[in-house]
Amino acid sequence: MISRAERLANYVILTAFAAFALFPILTIVSAALGPDDSAGAAGQGLSVAGLHLGNFGAAWEIGQFGTYLRTSLMVSAFVVVVSVVLSIMSGYAFGTMRFRGQSVLFYLFLLGIMMPSEAVAVPLYFDLRTLGLIDTFWSVALPQVALSVAFGTFWMRAYFRASSRAIVEAARIDGASTWRILWQVLAPPARPAIVTLTVLVFMWTWNEFLIPLIMVTSESLRTAPLGLAFFQGQYTSGFTLLAAGSVIVATPVVIFYLFLQRHFIRGLLQGAVRE
Repeated sequence: MISRAERLANYVILTAFAAFALFPILTIVSAALGPDDSAGAAGQGLSVAGLHLGNFGAAWEIGQFGTYLRTSLMVSAFVVVVSVVLSIMSGYAFGTMRFRGQSVLFYLFLLGIMMPSEAVAVPLYFDLRTLGLIDTFWSVALPQVALSVAFGTFWMRAYFRASSRAIVEAARIDGASTWRILWQVLAPPARPAIVTLTVLVFMWTWNEFLIPLIMVTSESLRTAPLGLAFFQGQYTSGFTLLAAGSVIVATPVVIFYLFLQRHFIRGLLQGAVRE
C-alpha cells in the first residue's frame, strides 16, 4: 500500500520531469506565435488575440513545406507498411519456428540494430549509385526499411516467443496453415505490439535526417526535417519563422502519436519485448 507521502513524492517527481520535457516545446510554440523578428516581418499578416498565426502561413509558403511534408508522408507510409509486414513475418519465423542457421541469421538482424546509420551511409551511397538509385524515392525509403526491419524483427520475435504455444498447437491440429496461424490466430492479439512498432518506425522515419541528406539532391525529394534544415540556413536572421517551421514539421508526428496513443501505451505496458 502506497502511503500519502510516497504518492505525493511521485507526483512531484513526475511533475518536475513533465515540466522539464515540456519547457522546450512551449518555448518553440510561443516563439512561433510571437511577432516576427526577421527582416521584412513576413508573418505579421494574421494576428488573433495577440497570437501571430500568420507566421505559419509565411513559413509554409516561403519554406515550401507542402512539398517536403508530402515527400515525408510518402516515405514514412512506405517504410512503415513494408517494415511492419516484414517484421511480423520474420518475427513469427524466429519466434515460433526452428530451422538451420536460425541463431546466425538472428544475430545478423541484431547487427542492424547495433550498427548506426552513420557507419554504413558512405558505402551505401556508392552501392545505390552503382544501381542508379541515387536521387530517387527508393534511395531514401529502402535504407530505412532495412534499418527498421532489424529492430522490428527483434520486437516481434520477443512477442511471438512469449505467446501461448497451446493456441498455435490447437490451430495446427485444426488444420490451419502457417499463414493462417500468423494472420488470424497470432496477429490479432498482437495488435498493441504491432501498433507500438508502427508508431516507433513512423517517428524514426519521419525524423531521419542523414539518409535523405546524402541520398537526394532534388528539392522535390527533400523530407520535412531536411527541408527545415535548408529553411534554417536561409532565415538565420530571425527565429520566429524557424520556430513556426519546426512546429509544422513536428505536427504530423504528434497527431499520429495521439491517434494511436492508447494502443501504443498498452503495447509498452504488456512488455512486448520480454523473453
